[in-house]
Amino acid sequence: MDAPAFSMPGVRPTAPAPAAQASAPADDGARSVAQVLAQTQVEQVLAELDHDLVGLGPVKARIRDIAALLVIDRLRANLGLASQAPSLHMSFTGHPGTGKTTVALRMAQILHRLGQVRQGHLVAVTRDDLVGQYIGHTAPKTREVLKRAMGGVLFIDEAYYLYRPENERDYGQEAIEILLQVMENQRADLVVILAGYHERMATFFQSNPGLSSRIAHHLDFPDYQVDELQAISQSMLTQQNYRFSEAAAAAFRQYLERRLQQPHFANARSVRNALDRARLRQASRLFAERGRELDRDALCTLEAQDILASRVFRAGQPSAAPL
Repeated sequence: MDAPAFSMPGVRPTAPAPAAQASAPADDGARSVAQVLAQTQVEQVLAELDHDLVGLGPVKARIRDIAALLVIDRLRANLGLASQAPSLHMSFTGHPGTGKTTVALRMAQILHRLGQVRQGHLVAVTRDDLVGQYIGHTAPKTREVLKRAMGGVLFIDEAYYLYRPENERDYGQEAIEILLQVMENQRADLVVILAGYHERMATFFQSNPGLSSRIAHHLDFPDYQVDELQAISQSMLTQQNYRFSEAAAAAFRQYLERRLQQPHFANARSVRNALDRARLRQASRLFAERGRELDRDALCTLEAQDILASRVFRAGQPSAAPL
């Protein structure tokens, strides 16, 4: 997505820019929350967030709080009540598969509909997209990513990998310095979301107080419980025109209870992988019945045997990579 040209600060620290003030958009006539919601259709995005993600009650409540603040700020601007533009940079902490990227995408849509960013797109990156491997390589890479993200939201996953103090020749600090300047000087045109494991992010912020001071919203994404993971599995299957038989649903719950006790569980991501393997077993089972005429029910139904064949149910098998 092309972005308009903008001035990019260099690597060397500069004098801090004056605090960004909320722009004064033309009065759109809204004088009530209902009128702003009708004009922006932001409630549709909030409803999609509720529909797309199981659980995450505290996260969804915080997103609604942020949306409420922006709606009220819009009404204040309509009456000429100037105020400092809110800082919207965020930190998302939690284990893999807890919905951080999905929430970031919805957040970008909310910010766009409420006039906080021009385009509302999401650019998701990791350290490799920002940090070069030799002198002079990092700044151009970081600037190019920021250019693509301008007018929207930049989502940096596993952000703590940007900082590697054990390697004095690492170039991650150069990317952080550029990022810091843009987060401050151009925060009216870019929202940055840093994401990763809670403990590592805490250490990362302690080592980089400049970044920590620019983060206004810290959202912690809890791990899913068995009931929530079961609901997620049902939703994933429905989207692909599959379903569990009654026995398969019970078997999958047993699978989840066992898998949660093993390492490297990645919440919804692990559920998706488990379902993909169950579909593979179902396909092999049906493929072997070459003379059978397969109806819709047979093609759409996962049976208990497709779940119970997982290595999770085999005693004595390694638990690091369940199948």
